[in-house]
Amino acid sequence: MKNVAVISLGCDKNRIDTEHMLYRLVQVGFAVSAAEDADIIIVNTCAFIESAREESIDTVLYYAQFKKTGKCKKLIVTGCLPQKYMSELVESLPEVDGFLGTFDYEKIVDIVSDDGANSEAAAAQNDTDEPDKFTAAENCGRLLTTFPHVAYLKIAEGCNNKCTFCTIPSIRGGYKSRPIADIAGEAQKLVNDGVKELILVAQDVSRYGMDINSSLVELLTELEKLPVIIRLLYCYPEMVTDELIQKIASSKNIAKYIDIPIQHSSDKILKLMNRKTTGLAVEKLINKLHKHGIVVRTTLMVGFPGETQKEFDELCDFVTRVKPEYAGVFAYSREEGTAAAFLPDQVSKSDKLKRVKALGKVCTAVTKQFNAGLVGKTLRVIYEDADFDKNLFVGRAEFQTPDVDGVVYFKGNEVDVGKFYEVEVTKSDNYDLYGKITGVHSQ
Repeated sequence: MKNVAVISLGCDKNRIDTEHMLYRLVQVGFAVSAAEDADIIIVNTCAFIESAREESIDTVLYYAQFKKTGKCKKLIVTGCLPQKYMSELVESLPEVDGFLGTFDYEKIVDIVSDDGANSEAAAAQNDTDEPDKFTAAENCGRLLTTFPHVAYLKIAEGCNNKCTFCTIPSIRGGYKSRPIADIAGEAQKLVNDGVKELILVAQDVSRYGMDINSSLVELLTELEKLPVIIRLLYCYPEMVTDELIQKIASSKNIAKYIDIPIQHSSDKILKLMNRKTTGLAVEKLINKLHKHGIVVRTTLMVGFPGETQKEFDELCDFVTRVKPEYAGVFAYSREEGTAAAFLPDQVSKSDKLKRVKALGKVCTAVTKQFNAGLVGKTLRVIYEDADFDKNLFVGRAEFQTPDVDGVVYFKGNEVDVGKFYEVEVTKSDNYDLYGKITGVHSQ
């Protein structure tokens, strides 16, 4: 039996692709191990922006050393990086034994086997317009890399939004929804295996079904039949309808939480980004979500071409006024082949970094205020881990997504991973909550 290790970089969609690869490999007899003990190492890469590509290359080069110092006999690189830069990688990374793009994951068993394809044979450019191939790949089993009670569920692939800063359409192709029956079937299997929270992901979750005469609300109506919490990530603001808001607000199974990447609040910048909304429309949307008791996470981009101090100040004022409970802030990355790369008035790197730091402080203040308002309240918390340094259990409330939002630290007696508890919040800080168990939540 050979050991295989997979290092997954980038987004949750990449994580799902990694889980499919692991399942295929385990089914034919491979054992999953740490990289130090692996005969085959796979690096599943991200190529969204420059920093992600740098991380991917650095990671590949790091694990290439294991072929000299460890047990590793074969190094495979998969995902977005080879999908976009296949020919360049084959030439510049001779230490890699094989490459697979984002639509060829089903070939992973062949490429890691002794008689599998070498780098040259595996380097043919992948076709990003194969919906049947995508659906077949997603219906493959998975070996979860999350806590056993949590799973990400990919409902679509690709993107049609054509934001001027984004390379995703050139990497992942056009938008392709999975049929509801396929998604519901996978969801049922995950629930049968003990999953209690399904996190729906796609490049644009809110656009689900438009290409197959369906809708996100129809999908949610089917999924909420299952005894599982459903969480929505990556919903574009112009696609968050009143019908969707009502569905989230009224459902017992859908988390009162939504991730909406708004990117900016300035109409000038939004237009340059080719975003189909306005700052006022986004503000009204977030206010409406808050009125329905729905917590909002967003993503904000600073330093886009043409952003002056005026537009940046508008964005800071917007966050202070509208108060999205959670926000990720990042600097615009000038990507080759995108429309934004040709725009005038590019912002200097130093100004971008200053703006990331300044807006980060504004967002942290909003989250801190939100957390302070929860002190004294009792929340339903799912227990996931223990922090031995703090001597506290670690869990998440309904409005916290794994890895990106804060957590709830709490005291109590014996607890079981994946079970829900009533936790009274006694303290808060910039990101996290602290409390004590007051009871077991009836699920």
